[in-house]
Amino acid sequence: MSHPKRYFLNKLPDYPGGDVTSDKSEIKGRVMDLVQTIAHKWKKNHQNCDGGLYVGLPGAVFTFLRLAKLPEFAAERSQLLQQATEYLKPSLECAQQTRSRGSKVDVAAFILGNGGVYAVAAVLSKELGNIAECSSYLSQFGQLAPMLTPVDWLSCGGDEYLVGRAGYLAGLLWLQEEIGSSVVDDSTVFAILDAMIESGQKYSAARRCPIPLMYQYYKTEYLGAAHGLAGILQMLLSFPKWLSVRPQAQELIKRSVDVLMSLQTPTGNFPCAMDELGRQRQEEDELVHWCHGAPGTVYLLGKAYKVFQEQKYLNACVKCGEVTWQKGLLKKGPGICHGVAGSGYVFLTLYRLTGDHRHLHRALQFSYFLKFPEFQQAHTPDSPYSLFEGLAGTACFIADLMNPIQASFPLFNIF
Repeated sequence: MSHPKRYFLNKLPDYPGGDVTSDKSEIKGRVMDLVQTIAHKWKKNHQNCDGGLYVGLPGAVFTFLRLAKLPEFAAERSQLLQQATEYLKPSLECAQQTRSRGSKVDVAAFILGNGGVYAVAAVLSKELGNIAECSSYLSQFGQLAPMLTPVDWLSCGGDEYLVGRAGYLAGLLWLQEEIGSSVVDDSTVFAILDAMIESGQKYSAARRCPIPLMYQYYKTEYLGAAHGLAGILQMLLSFPKWLSVRPQAQELIKRSVDVLMSLQTPTGNFPCAMDELGRQRQEEDELVHWCHGAPGTVYLLGKAYKVFQEQKYLNACVKCGEVTWQKGLLKKGPGICHGVAGSGYVFLTLYRLTGDHRHLHRALQFSYFLKFPEFQQAHTPDSPYSLFEGLAGTACFIADLMNPIQASFPLFNIF
C-alpha cells in the first residue's frame, strides 16, 4: 500500500480512559526552547516583516506577548516583553513605509497587513505601561475600519480572514479582550458586519448558489477558515449585540452554516471550495488543514453550537476531531495553518467544548509527535519561525497545554 502523501500515519496510542494531566515544567521547558530558537535564528530585518502576522515578524511579537501574560512565565515576563519589543521595531518601520505607498490590502488587512502590526503594538504598549502609545496605536487600528465599510471595497474578495473584513473583526475581538474596552464604535462595526451580509447575499444570488451567503476570493468560492466561508461566518457569529438587532441576518447565517455542515464528508472533512462538489478528491490528496478542511471549520461549528445551543453542531465538531486524529499529523511542518500544531488545536477546542479527556489526550499526543525522530522528515516551511507556518505558532499550542481549559487558536478564539 502506498503511503498517504500529506500526513504521517497515526500510530500514536489513543485515549485509554481516565483523567489526563500534563507535566507543566516539561511543557514550559519546551516552550522556552522554541522561544530561544526563534530569538536566535529569526533575523529582525525588514525583509522578514513581509507577510504580517501570518508569516512575518509581527507574529513573533504576538507569541512573545501571549507567553508573557501567562502566570507560568512570570519569571520570564520581562525577557519576553523585551524580545517582543525588538521584533516590533522593524515591523512598525515597515508598516510606516506601507502606509505611504502600499496597496489597500497592505494597509487595511489584519493578518497580512498593517492592521495586525498596530494591534500587537497597542497590546505590547499596554503591557509595558505606555498608555499614550497604546491609545495612539489603537487609533491607527480604528482608522482602518471605514475603509472596510463599502460593500465592494476589494475586488479580489474583501470578506475573508487573511486580508478581508473577517480578519479585521478577529483583530477587533482580540483587542477588546486584551484592552478591556471598545476600540471601534458600534455603528462602524455594525456597518462592516452589514456590508459582509450584503456582499454574501449579492454574490450568492448572482451565482445562484445553494448557500444563502457566499463569497469569492480570486474568483474561487472557498469554504475553509483562511480564505472562505467558514472563517467569515464564524466572525459574523462573534458579535452578539449585532446579532440581537439583526434577526434576519442571524437567520441567513444559520441557514448558511447548516448548508455548509451538510457538505461534511462521511469521514468528517469538508471540501476545499464549491467547485469540488460532486468530484471527490482522492483520499491522499484531501486537505485536512486549518486553512482548508475540518481543522479550521471546527471553529465555526463550535461557535454555532455556542450561539444556537443545538447538539448537531457539536456532533459535527466531534467528527472534525476524528478525521484530524486520523490525518492530522501533517508533513507540511509544525505550524498552525497547515501543520501539526493546527491539528492539535482541534483537540484542545473539543476539550473545551465537551470536557472529554479523550480530546486532551489526543492534543498531548500530537505535541509529543513534534519531538519524534519521524517528524524530522517533515518539510521545513518557507517561514520556519513564524506564527502561522512555523515555531511561533507551535509555541502557542504547546504553552496552551499547560492550561487547556483556557486554550484558544491564536486570533481565532470562539470562547
